[in-house]
Amino acid sequence: MTARRLETHIHPDDRLDPGKAGPQVMRRVTVNVAESPIAWLASRGMLTEAQLRAGERLRADYERAGLSARVTMRWDAAPPARSRGGARASDASLARMDAHRRFHAAVDHTGPGLADICWRVVCAGEAIGAAEKAMRWPARSGKLVLGLALDRLAQFYGIS
Repeated sequence: MTARRLETHIHPDDRLDPGKAGPQVMRRVTVNVAESPIAWLASRGMLTEAQLRAGERLRADYERAGLSARVTMRWDAAPPARSRGGARASDASLARMDAHRRFHAAVDHTGPGLADICWRVVCAGEAIGAAEKAMRWPARSGKLVLGLALDRLAQFYGIS
């Protein structure tokens, strides 16, 4: 049985108060690199650092926009009390709308032939073999097409 590698990352894009300038408290997140198909590919030298970063940016926008299917009730639906000094609900919804806009612009930038593999592998977390089978592509063509799609995403996000 192999042990799973865990890495801890600090996400500077996850600001607690988007309107506040200067340093803020960031949250620490522990990530299992075996969970992400693109991290698995990158750890084996099949993706460049720019391709990995572009894929992770797309996945972050997808999750921030709340585009994935819900499996439970939304507990944050109630508006925050005005007496508390927490973040306003409008800030959260503006960040969500911005992520939604960015996600769709990024997918549109990749093009119609490449957007499918991006969504399946990067956002839905499908393995490349499963994505190839679902799209009825020849075996071992998914890595090449995914690499082209991630190159376009890196161009969109300005990652070199």
